[in-house]
Amino acid sequence: MTATARVTNWIDAVVFDLGRQMRWTFLPPLMVYFAAGFSGLTMIVGTFFVKEYLDLSAAYLAGLAFWAGLPWALKMPLGHLVDIIWRWKWLLVYFGAGLVGLSVFIMYLVLTQTEMMTAIMPMSAWYITSYLLAPCGLVVQDAVADAMSVEAVPRLDAEGHEIGLEQSRAMHTTMQTLGRFALILGTVVVAAINITLFSGIEAMDAAAKRDVYATIYLCALAIPVVSVSGVVLAGIQKIRLRRGMIRRGLDPAEADALFERPDEDTTPNPWYFIGGAGFVAISLTVGLSDIPYGQEIIFVGSMAIVLLLMRQLIAVLEPAQARTLVGTALVIFIFRAVPRPGDGYTWFTIDVLGFDQQFQSILSLITSVLTLVGMVVLRPLMANRPIVYIVVLLTLASGILSLPNIGLYYGIQDITAPLTGGVADARFIAIIDTAIESPLGQIAMIPMLAWIARNAPNDLKATFFAVMASFTNLALSASSLLTKYLNEVFVVTRKVTDPETGEVTTPADYSELGMLLIVVTVLTVGLPLLTVMIVQRTRLRTRE
Repeated sequence: MTATARVTNWIDAVVFDLGRQMRWTFLPPLMVYFAAGFSGLTMIVGTFFVKEYLDLSAAYLAGLAFWAGLPWALKMPLGHLVDIIWRWKWLLVYFGAGLVGLSVFIMYLVLTQTEMMTAIMPMSAWYITSYLLAPCGLVVQDAVADAMSVEAVPRLDAEGHEIGLEQSRAMHTTMQTLGRFALILGTVVVAAINITLFSGIEAMDAAAKRDVYATIYLCALAIPVVSVSGVVLAGIQKIRLRRGMIRRGLDPAEADALFERPDEDTTPNPWYFIGGAGFVAISLTVGLSDIPYGQEIIFVGSMAIVLLLMRQLIAVLEPAQARTLVGTALVIFIFRAVPRPGDGYTWFTIDVLGFDQQFQSILSLITSVLTLVGMVVLRPLMANRPIVYIVVLLTLASGILSLPNIGLYYGIQDITAPLTGGVADARFIAIIDTAIESPLGQIAMIPMLAWIARNAPNDLKATFFAVMASFTNLALSASSLLTKYLNEVFVVTRKVTDPETGEVTTPADYSELGMLLIVVTVLTVGLPLLTVMIVQRTRLRTRE
């Protein structure tokens, strides 16, 4: 076989085959996933809003991220509820869309009707309210989208015959890959909008910047519209499919039986709702009482509840499958639980390196586009390699790719720029690092999601997705806690000025950021590799 033929075959297997496996029924859940990615439209503007209008520390923001991550633990009862009310699950998307829309509209009013809003609550209180409402709406929609992604994979071919195991496995993997693809595609659109709206913002005064921020929040009101449109499309598809079956000779009852799961009714398990109620009770009690170490208490309580429900869930699996799932979940948990530098590094890139809003948007666009490319190119790796292999590969890559960030802090650009005629400056290094790192973050979850879609019992698909997502999303809460601890040890502050007097209330201090970046890198590499080594030497080892 010639080199040209090998390249052609590779492109066909990696790129065009993904298109061939696409189904019209995949589109509704992909629209909901796209809306989740599109919700990142307010991320950059939110960062600059906090920096310019609010006096919140890096440690406080890391703690706020912990609270924002907690709603994802409620995917357990939500997923089980979706299984129980399968025919009416679309109502939850409307509810979630309402919460997301309210979150965005609050910030739009804060920027355009500031006096009215601050007369009710301080600006920081409105920001925190909006910040916490958004994940509540997104988690509701995500629980339904996971169920829709399973439902979207057909069980019968065009001739009415049951689809084989291997073909079903390939389609489930494709569906989960396309789900991540749609999510990242949403961030591509976000980055393109941000680049356009932030154009020339460095020359704008405060009032003009405020108008741009408000416009971005107004555009973000499209998020709930897209997700609701996906549900409407799913309903239209079902109606057309049902009519086609009836025209081919099936009676209405038989047609309903093919996609309404009459043989897979879910028996309600009260433990999922008891666990969810316990989680809410712990969160509200501790959160409102200002108990010391409240976040830690909530995290431990939430983890105990999730582990209890996981034990209930894996009891329906074969022992070998249960051990594989536990080992895989543990490895991915630690991989996602490693700490991040926090907002201090972002402030450093803005204040010291001069990365403005538009350049931050360009980095975001590069990240999103190359993530899409990486997910397509690396799809064979995800399909053919064990999950632990992928996690080890991603861990080593993350460690290596954190080195340019450390280098930028210590001024490597001052060495590379003169040697390259000004080409390899701070922005060039940031772009190259972002370009290489982009595809890595979304890859680890795809094989696990495909495994659940293939192996979970038919009447508990959404529940399996929800419980395992709750467990792995608690890893992000653990990451937020570790990030907060490190930011309390290595204190990083930005310059904060009083908007009325212009007096500097908090001076900028990035002297400890370098050591923070080094410690984060060591933990990012060390913790996942140690976990893989331990798991693979026990009965929990996985070859999936």
